[in-house]
Amino acid sequence: MKPTVVSIVGPTAVGKSRMGVEVCAAFDGEVISGDSMQIYSGMDIGTAKITEEEKNGIPHHMIDIKAPGERFSAAEFQRKAGS
Repeated sequence: MKPTVVSIVGPTAVGKSRMGVEVCAAFDGEVISGDSMQIYSGMDIGTAKITEEEKNGIPHHMIDIKAPGERFSAAEFQRKAGS
């Protein structure tokens, strides 16, 4: 059986991260961030990255995987998120 994918989308500061954690906690899931800036390490404040405490033990992927200035493409995102 294929895993179910749930997308939580919306504007900044509406509670997407909190909702993602709640959904994942209820269904034993994991978060794959789709934020175009949260892939970059060291950009925590400007991107409102979720804190370890806010993650509530839920695994999060695609956050802090590149240094600022490194290139990243949609194709690379697809490869990394799918693994």
